[in-house]
Amino acid sequence: MPQHDPNGHHDPAADPGFTAELGSALRTAGEGFALDGRPELISAGLVRGRRRLLRRRLAVTGGALALAAVGIGGVYAGSVVTPDGAAAKASVAAPPTGEKPRGEKPPVEAGEPGGPQQAAIPIADIISALKASAPAGTWKFDQEDGVGQGVSGTFDDGRGEAAFFLSLSRAGGTGETGADMVTCPDKVYVPYDRCTDGRTANGSRVMVLQGYVYPDKREETKSWRATLLTKDGFLVDFSEHNAPAEKGAEVNRENPPLTATQLKELVAADAWKPLLDLIPPYVPPTGEPGGQPLPPPVPGVQGSAVTNALRSLLPKHLRVTDKGGEGEFGYVVVDDGKGKSLVQVNVQYGTDGSFGGAGEVTTLPDGRRVALSRQPGEKGGAGVVWWTADTVTPDGFRVVVSAFNTGAQHQDATRAEPALTMEQLKALALDPKWAKLPAKAER
Repeated sequence: MPQHDPNGHHDPAADPGFTAELGSALRTAGEGFALDGRPELISAGLVRGRRRLLRRRLAVTGGALALAAVGIGGVYAGSVVTPDGAAAKASVAAPPTGEKPRGEKPPVEAGEPGGPQQAAIPIADIISALKASAPAGTWKFDQEDGVGQGVSGTFDDGRGEAAFFLSLSRAGGTGETGADMVTCPDKVYVPYDRCTDGRTANGSRVMVLQGYVYPDKREETKSWRATLLTKDGFLVDFSEHNAPAEKGAEVNRENPPLTATQLKELVAADAWKPLLDLIPPYVPPTGEPGGQPLPPPVPGVQGSAVTNALRSLLPKHLRVTDKGGEGEFGYVVVDDGKGKSLVQVNVQYGTDGSFGGAGEVTTLPDGRRVALSRQPGEKGGAGVVWWTADTVTPDGFRVVVSAFNTGAQHQDATRAEPALTMEQLKALALDPKWAKLPAKAER
């Protein structure tokens, strides 16, 4: 999460694409989603709950797609999550390359407890249901036979070819498991033109988001998507573009072909139900294959406790213009009269104690390690700088605080430096209040 996109890690939900937007999920078949792919901090990552959801995502067998996140992005982004509350919720603390926090297991294989349960849905049946549920036009599919849980290609309503992605999956055991995947993301991390979420007549939850492939609009390719979550936990996700490919293709029409209303009607069509019924039941993670027990639960902060703590620790002269976050992640946008500045924090329990903070690392008398870093922003905003104080205790309790000289990383700088100095960021990260937040054990 999320995303959402706090500290510059290149995860699927924060990729320069709409992946950062929502949970951009439908991409190359078989591609995995790793949180430890780079040593620096996760930017636009996902909260721990979203990371757990990720491992339950489908693996497309014989199809062209695999959900990479789902955000949610990520934070949302072409995705099924969601940003990543919104799919682009951020997790700014990440383990160093090759390391994972205690309690975090590598992605499990399909069929294992807690892993994606593969469905052998005939691609031809998915195509038939799609054609029957969508407006008239010319379809070209990347694959027309075999089995899987999704399909991609182009659709032309007579005004130009448009790339699309469709996936059928299961969020988890119940509809509430994936509720954040059908909730509009936070605009601080996910720019979009319009987003609506709500319920259909039969009680399913649905979100329609009209945004862009690149949050900074370096290309004008639009990404519109609808995601439906049924009461029993199934997901139907459809995304479309105003170009014949998601990236690298020239825009050939003003908007994607399906309107917001048509997108909502498409994912809510009755034709999907018999295909969704072919997806195996979710297998809860009650233990490791081979009889090995799960690692002990890791504490996690619930609700808005992190955001509330961040607000209480800010210098009094800063005016908060926006705020948000959930679980281990929180953020505020502040203004001291010199321009907006995004400040965000991630609190992470149960790391293995190794340290991946950027910059020069110092060790305090109590054993805590601190890394302070200054670097350019990575999300496309002109002149953006990103300052970070990264701290970890000997027993693996990590607090990372970052500040930017803009109210959103994808927007241009609004001031020369962040509203907080590096010393203030360090003091914030080391404040004892973080260790006193109410935490609940979770897997």
